[in-house]
Amino acid sequence: MSRILKTREIWLALVITVLIIAITLRAPGFARPENLFEIFNNTSILMILALGQMAVIITRSIDLSMASNLALSGMIVALINAAYPQIPVPMLMLLATFCGLVFGAFNGILVWKLGIPAIVVTLGTLTIFRGLIFQIAGGKWVNADKFSEDFVQYTRIDFLGLPLLSWYAIVIAGLFFLLMTRTPLGRSIYAIGVNPVASVYAGIDVGRTTFIAFCISGALAGFSGYLWVSRFVIGSVQVAAGYELTIIAACVIGGVSIAGGIGTVGSALLGALFLGVIGSALPVINISPFWQMAISGAAIIIAVILNARSSRQKGRIILKTGSAK
Repeated sequence: MSRILKTREIWLALVITVLIIAITLRAPGFARPENLFEIFNNTSILMILALGQMAVIITRSIDLSMASNLALSGMIVALINAAYPQIPVPMLMLLATFCGLVFGAFNGILVWKLGIPAIVVTLGTLTIFRGLIFQIAGGKWVNADKFSEDFVQYTRIDFLGLPLLSWYAIVIAGLFFLLMTRTPLGRSIYAIGVNPVASVYAGIDVGRTTFIAFCISGALAGFSGYLWVSRFVIGSVQVAAGYELTIIAACVIGGVSIAGGIGTVGSALLGALFLGVIGSALPVINISPFWQMAISGAAIIIAVILNARSSRQKGRIILKTGSAK
């Protein structure tokens, strides 16, 4: 399975490269390094969110509330910054992450303890979180003139030629890779996605592991809430509206199987980068942004077909017996 996944990632990277070359033939400045770095920076938030969604999807669940979690966590820290601009930005980042963690844990508890399907739970909390944004903000927006300068500039500080926003995505991707490939939790997440019944006999607590996956998803959504508000300098009930579908699309296009058990950090990142390149390329070649939805939809269908064919192959081996050496 690892060989298949690596091949899938190579092919997706090749598709992205060919796409960049094709766009460059139409708009020669598109492949300039500074423009490619800007595309990466613009896609950083989606990459972080796709990693959180990947952890949930691998456990055979789904989190439709990530974008709403992002918007609510972002609004909370935006309101706090507007009222108390002297609070250090790192503390606000931690607060946003904690808020997202709490919201994700709420989803996980309902799925774990009450046995409610994840799609039903997160579809409900999606609207609950949006409603809470309206209530705490009184239906108003938090605009650029309300934010402190540090709050806005923190993600724009350059380090080694890249804004901190890009470095956040790089560091989180590295930590997530270690989590999913080098820790018992990561192996448990994959195991229950491959076979939850066998995982129980192997001593894995399926419900608790799923709960932790939702906590991870929520924490990354909360952290992204600060990044989004700082990046676009606005907090409102409409922040990231409908973005949950883009997050799921990034995972599926990258090769994360909706059936669970399959997906890598690299695949999720490449799926997000594919959408980022598409979103940046269409305006350059004077194609309506509405075509982005059509292209993304077609890519999702193709990805699902490829995932279905891959799933017929031998699944990932999580546990080995003495006879299987």
